Amino acid sequence: MHESRLFKILYHLLQNGRASAPQLAQELEVSVRTIYRDIDALSSAGIPVFTENGRNGGIYLMEDFTLDRTLLSEQEKQEILTALQGVQAAPGTDHALILQKLSALFQTPADDWLEVDFARWGSHPTDNTKFETLKTAIIERKCLKITYTASSMHSTERIIYPLKLFYKGQAWYLKSYCTLKQDFRLFKLNRILSLEPLEESFRCGPFPQTVEDSPFEQEVTLSFPCEMAYRVYDEFDPEQVAIQEDGTLFVRAKLPDDNWLIGFLLSFGPNVTVLTPAHLKDDLAEQARRIYEKNKSFDKP
Repeated sequence: MHESRLFKILYHLLQNGRASAPQLAQELEVSVRTIYRDIDALSSAGIPVFTENGRNGGIYLMEDFTLDRTLLSEQEKQEILTALQGVQAAPGTDHALILQKLSALFQTPADDWLEVDFARWGSHPTDNTKFETLKTAIIERKCLKITYTASSMHSTERIIYPLKLFYKGQAWYLKSYCTLKQDFRLFKLNRILSLEPLEESFRCGPFPQTVEDSPFEQEVTLSFPCEMAYRVYDEFDPEQVAIQEDGTLFVRAKLPDDNWLIGFLLSFGPNVTVLTPAHLKDDLAEQARRIYEKNKSFDKP
């Protein structure tokens, strides 16, 4: 507590220039005598802190005492604050005090430029809770018990070693070691139906470049009418899109070769044409036929 109070005094002076002993005492909820003892402790530690009597006096640091004396450039200090803003955006974190301290030490404003909500549209706050649970388990190297639904629609209960959160192709994944499969696996977060932190810690090597459950990517070429441009640019990088003379949008991209791809293409309704590969065109048509057969009405007027 004593060390924490000393640092609070230090960054208060860095941020505000100077302060009176009564002001510091009131802010830190200690006596004025305690503040003077803390000032002596800072001075003994080599911090150039001074006191001055009189109407315009007070407690202050030597001018220009900042982290400018380190090897950090202005750009590097700003990048540190920017990175911390990104961490602050994650659910369940409260780095505002750290951000305030570093901003004072650097004498650099930390603009609030980023906000992230990990929950899906219209979803319950459990999405954010899931992220916080996973983050804690990864950092503390704790095992997790999860219930997972694979692309085969079969649900299993597994004990995993969570290694890293991974964002790819508009979806979040969890890089892990699965004790059920005795191998590394990639789990899609939306398919983790439940997760329970365990007390057991784990040791594990780094996640390999390729794993068995990673989706195999295939090159796909697609065609869209010009009125679908808003959706096409939502889903694809502009470098993957070529505009034809008639306004048609031609897309060439590598996409996962699994059940997700069929659902993704069906989300465009009749406004997508699969050009290649041929088997994907057939699979999409077959799935559309099944949907029609299941939902067609026999009560025609």
